[in-house]
Amino acid sequence: MKLIIQIPCYNEAETLEVALNDLPKQIDGIDEIEYLIINDGSKDNTVEVAKNWGVHYVVNFKCNKGLAKGFMAGLDACLRQGADIIVNTDADNQYCGADIEKLVRPILDGKADIVIGERPIDDTEHFSPLKKKLQHIGSWTVRVASKTDVPDAPSGFRAYSRQAALKMNVVNEYTYTLETIVQAGRNKMAITSVPIRTNPELRKSRLFNSMFGYIKKSMLTIIRAFMMYKPLRFFTIIGSTIFLIGLILGIRFLVFVFMGESGGHIQSLILASTLLLLGFQTFISGLQADLIASNRKLLEDIQERVRRLDYDHDKNKKTDE
Repeated sequence: MKLIIQIPCYNEAETLEVALNDLPKQIDGIDEIEYLIINDGSKDNTVEVAKNWGVHYVVNFKCNKGLAKGFMAGLDACLRQGADIIVNTDADNQYCGADIEKLVRPILDGKADIVIGERPIDDTEHFSPLKKKLQHIGSWTVRVASKTDVPDAPSGFRAYSRQAALKMNVVNEYTYTLETIVQAGRNKMAITSVPIRTNPELRKSRLFNSMFGYIKKSMLTIIRAFMMYKPLRFFTIIGSTIFLIGLILGIRFLVFVFMGESGGHIQSLILASTLLLLGFQTFISGLQADLIASNRKLLEDIQERVRRLDYDHDKNKKTDE
């Protein structure tokens, strides 16, 4: 059983060694542990620090491409190197490395394919009260969209089995944390959480410049993921709401007609007709989007099969060598 721990990095020379020193060197049930960093266009000597420490693999981007693309590039590299389990953690040593054993245990026991570390958000000193509240609201929204019970959706401390990693697709350019949970929940993957510990803050978060920017990007990511995996439900809810408002206005106009007072309410009739038509068109758009989502599912199945053949070929080739 081979575990590869991947760390996305962007100008992390000052904190990377601290994070690497905190990682486990052995875990019961794991035969081999290797380490990989994704250098996301760093301008400092992040790569040199990693190589001097003894990191096995380095994925290099010439320019900064963002956390989502870095995460997927890391998964690709880990799968090609024959990883049976992949753990993602941060280069700022936010998470306690010893808790990686907690993350991989449900996978080793065959109880889950994805395990997410649940941070003690309310007890984390460097989180402001507003950030704590937003973390809880964001996680609740993801639970509703994904139909999972993940209590800490934004947590980047997580483990994937090889089977789960083969199925992962991230299309947004912001972050992988929210979209992958929605994808896993909607595709009926076995996902669970375990409580983990966090370390004192070494640097400020670089994921977002402002709290408003974080909220906006997170909500857009959740909505987009929900639209991709449950488009008919999404458009039906919107279309039904618009149609219902139009129907109420239409009934109101008919009431005035029966009362002989319709002359001054033509605007209501026009608005009602517009809303009824718009609601119906939205529902039709949902049907079309649902057909596209079905094709997407077929493409994802084909992609998984191609990935499996490709990665297994590389793994067997390395074994023969």
